[in-house]
Amino acid sequence: MVGPLQFDAPTALDYFAALVADDASFPTLEAAVAVAQDEMPGLDVQGVLAQVDELAQRLRLRLPADAAPLQRLRQLNHYFFQELGFAGNVNDYHDRRNSLLPEVLRTRRGIPITLALLYVEIANQIGLEARGISFPGHFLVKVHLPRGEVVVDPFSGQSLSREHLEERLLPYRREHGLGGDDEVPLGLFLQAAAPRDIVARLLRNLKEIHRSVRDWPRLAAVLQRLVVLLPKEWDERRDHALALAQLGRRGQAADELATYLDHRPNASDAPALRRELASWRREGR
Repeated sequence: MVGPLQFDAPTALDYFAALVADDASFPTLEAAVAVAQDEMPGLDVQGVLAQVDELAQRLRLRLPADAAPLQRLRQLNHYFFQELGFAGNVNDYHDRRNSLLPEVLRTRRGIPITLALLYVEIANQIGLEARGISFPGHFLVKVHLPRGEVVVDPFSGQSLSREHLEERLLPYRREHGLGGDDEVPLGLFLQAAAPRDIVARLLRNLKEIHRSVRDWPRLAAVLQRLVVLLPKEWDERRDHALALAQLGRRGQAADELATYLDHRPNASDAPALRRELASWRREGR
């Protein structure tokens, strides 16, 4: 007698991979919430999304049906920053929990990108048109209004004028030689960020936090997600290989590093990494 069919339950990484597989139906907030499953294995992602929906519903019920966009924006800013108390975590900016949306919802503290994700979601649910901006050094939000766009700093709640934005951009322009006659227009830095780029920026924030404290297990987990999210970003695959090697997983590390070297054979670090790869393979044998 044939027994019942058994299927392996999808892993958290399988779930994430399914979410980010297609740009046309990329659920930005859900993918960003799912990042926290590495830290919270039993996390109910749909439950977190329901919490955000509830916050948006509470505000939506207060707004008159005919409320103008500017009125909606003013109510949103008061609700999000004053009533709910969302703000930047100025006391511990580099705490990894600032990048985990369930924690940001719980503590009402975060970094610009996680605060922006929540702000944009609530804004869109109350009838505004809001998008995230990968501004150099600091993630921002722009809200489209009939008479133009308003740029909001989700970390402070401040609306930023053109002068404020140019001032924030000046160090970046100087560092990259973007001044003078060839100055790049401000508007190019205010383009809406693609969903995949937003989640990549969130993961790279975590990557730098974990790498700075040499937390190899967390670093390897974040890099695995970056490899899934950005399969042709070969530098992420190289970094994943190096993190796996630190954990003693030399077989997996060798496979990842070989893929990097296949696609970046002339990279400046390729000779040293080929020697490293040969060493890992000898250890494996």
